[in-house]
Amino acid sequence: MLRRNLVGIFLMHLILLLDAHAQVNKYANAFLDIGVGARALGMSNAITASSADVTSAFWNAAGLIDMQRDVQVGFMHNEHFAGIVKYDYGGISVKFNEKSAGAFSFIRSGVDDIPNTLELIDANGNVDYDRVKSFSAADYAFMFTYARTIPKIKGLNYGGSVKVIHRHIGEFGSGWGFGFDFGLRYKLKGWTFAAMLRDATSTITNFSYNTEKFRLVFTATGNEIISSSTEIAVPRLVLAASHKFNLPKNFRILTEIDIAMTTDGRRNVLIPAGPVSFDPMAGVEFEYHDLVFIRGGIGRFQYLKDPAGGKNITALPTVGLGIKYWGVSVDYTLANFGNEIVGLSHVFSLRVDFHKKKKEVEPSQNP
Repeated sequence: MLRRNLVGIFLMHLILLLDAHAQVNKYANAFLDIGVGARALGMSNAITASSADVTSAFWNAAGLIDMQRDVQVGFMHNEHFAGIVKYDYGGISVKFNEKSAGAFSFIRSGVDDIPNTLELIDANGNVDYDRVKSFSAADYAFMFTYARTIPKIKGLNYGGSVKVIHRHIGEFGSGWGFGFDFGLRYKLKGWTFAAMLRDATSTITNFSYNTEKFRLVFTATGNEIISSSTEIAVPRLVLAASHKFNLPKNFRILTEIDIAMTTDGRRNVLIPAGPVSFDPMAGVEFEYHDLVFIRGGIGRFQYLKDPAGGKNITALPTVGLGIKYWGVSVDYTLANFGNEIVGLSHVFSLRVDFHKKKKEVEPSQNP
């Protein structure tokens, strides 16, 4: 029955994708491109293979199997554009046993307290500031994740997420979307290889708009009035490899390289092509005694034109650090999510590890 339902959902997504192909949006659900966890952002999001904590529900569900504790709770907060855009993440993961784990994650990216001046002028033509109200425009993601080992292949784990997308723009409109992510993780002789397929069946989001709220303004300004629309995020594949080097005196170095392959046409990335473009990123983490961490990364390669008409390759570096003590991890990253116009962002995240309370063994009744 479950297999039949999954096939039905896949066919429904395929039909919608074919019917609305012209509405494929290259930057659909772009707020999810930022990522979660200051550790990952400090390594320029090159974390698909090495992530093994609560944030794995976002980066690669298969990593949940290798959590060091049975229960983990994680939080992150950062702000963009001088605090105008706020980005928040929360997640909880549970390791059911050595073979399976699950998680729930929540992401919100939004702008709050936006003035609504559509009713600033009353029916008599007078300006009345008491008629100005405020609203929020926000994107939400809810992820339900499950991961398992593959007993017949040692070191291979797999996992997937059901992803629900919601966009709410005050009383003007809202939308709901639905999609799947799927990941693999394989460990071999100190190496970890991973593959993560985002929006595996395409994530389709349908929007509806309360046109009565802005019909008069749109008509007066000559704008097109639409009551609904559909946005489609097509699949993206990330391939990754990482290796941890053990050094003397409890020092370790973790390195990772990821390559994101987008399928929505030519992009301004290091290897632009059509229909698939390739966007590499690399990260490194220096660790001392599982206590202090220093991180760095580079990614978001782009081509920018210079005044002479040529093209130069640019990239955005990231740096970060972390402290872990008694099951509490505090991480910080200084990152740039766009360009010099966006500016630098200070990203903080917190993770708390717990052990599940073990059941007490009842004393035997036998003498």
